[in-house]
Amino acid sequence: MTDWTIWWLLAGAAVVLELLTGTFFLLMLAVGLVAGALAAHAGLDLTGQLLSAAAAGGGAVALWQRWRVRHPAQPQAGHNPDINLDIGQSLTVEHWRADGTAQVRYRGADWAVQLQGDPASARPGRHTIVALQGNTLLVSPSAAAPSVASE
Repeated sequence: MTDWTIWWLLAGAAVVLELLTGTFFLLMLAVGLVAGALAAHAGLDLTGQLLSAAAAGGGAVALWQRWRVRHPAQPQAGHNPDINLDIGQSLTVEHWRADGTAQVRYRGADWAVQLQGDPASARPGRHTIVALQGNTLLVSPSAAAPSVASE
């Protein structure tokens, strides 16, 4: 079997492995293996092929890592106010259960609510939605608004 055939088989295996695992870095290493195959096609010896593969694969991984650092991942949908417009909204909890959960009426429907933090600190009143977990609203106590005395 020729050198370039081995390189192409390794590159194909890396792509298949990437598809099975979802690890994007394997795709970058497959780029390096393709560079090794192209170096073999160009007639370079084994050392040249290995150096080409290492330079291309390592360079692709380094560029990808640099890009990831400059473009951080968005928060998951349950924590992203750009996706879930309920995040940041407030609601009133009348009664808490001992486990830090409650049932509230919000936007015309009954919702399960869970206090984010220590269940022992659960107090009735205004709370702010900080995330959604399935069909449960995760809330934290709202900052106390100054009360206005009325007579």
